[in-house]
Amino acid sequence: MASDYTQIIKDINSGSYAPVYFLQGEETFYIDDIINNIENNALEESQRSFNQVVLYGKDTTLTDVIGAARRYPMMGERQVVIVKEAQEMRDWKSEDKQTLVVNYLENPLPSTILVFGYKYKTVDKRTKFGKSIEKHSVFLNAKKLYDNQVPDWIRNYCKSQGVKIDDSAVMMLSENIGNNLQRLANEIQKLLLNVKKDDVVNSAIVQKYVGISKDYNIFELQKALSGLNKLKALKIANYFASNPSNNPLVLTIYSLFSYFSKLLLIHHADNKNEKALASLIGVNPFFVKEYMQAARNYPVGKVVKNIKYLHEADMQSKGIGYATKKEGPVLTELVYKLMN
Repeated sequence: MASDYTQIIKDINSGSYAPVYFLQGEETFYIDDIINNIENNALEESQRSFNQVVLYGKDTTLTDVIGAARRYPMMGERQVVIVKEAQEMRDWKSEDKQTLVVNYLENPLPSTILVFGYKYKTVDKRTKFGKSIEKHSVFLNAKKLYDNQVPDWIRNYCKSQGVKIDDSAVMMLSENIGNNLQRLANEIQKLLLNVKKDDVVNSAIVQKYVGISKDYNIFELQKALSGLNKLKALKIANYFASNPSNNPLVLTIYSLFSYFSKLLLIHHADNKNEKALASLIGVNPFFVKEYMQAARNYPVGKVVKNIKYLHEADMQSKGIGYATKKEGPVLTELVYKLMN
């Protein structure tokens, strides 16, 4: 049965486990986190050495997996069988092996928790095999978040960890890290080690412990661009160019593409009300005025041209159709083009 990450984690935390989990898709954070929760909580530590089996797709077969799942636990009420990187198993397309899996799914051993971590790919739910997996397992299709979903994810994740975070900190994390949920979770965990229970995480705390410069970060670059502050924008670009390991060009281009895409949505919006625009572009209403100012400074034709410049810079940095340049010159040239 199809389920979502939040419900699966809630059930695991309450001690409610299903016989089979099939976790697939592009967003590996959800898959890894569910597997880690099952691996660390389904059995007492003393039981894991003989009732917990972890297999890896490239080193095993579906026959091995189902064979392990059909075994009974030793001196305990349950066993756990986890298949990591399950997409690497070579026999997924074998009809005989599919039948073997379907037969088990229809009559799983109640004392086994069987977990498939099927990353980056998806099974075809139109087939009998795919339909059976979805029907007879806790089935998760983990999709990448859209940019406008990231701020809410940050808030909810912080809430689940028992910490409050303000809007400025949320935007700083989302703009600088993007939709890399594993990195976001890692950085939030780092914050948790440095804040007290009743503290509210703000932008100053993020700057201090996540390693984002107060004055030279993607958030400040976007503010400089929105206000047509050419001097500040070029100073930040030069800082990024001199610190490429901390400010990868690919992430900067990605963030700026997201930013100008939001401006394009504003230009084409029928309802220019701040609340409506905040919902449309997926930001807190507190930040909408900055985007509206940027939309006034960048007419729709210029926004379209800037998106073209961002695409060209991305291709140029990869040497696709252009002579490969170092990241620094590509970025400074890009920022100049965006503002002229």
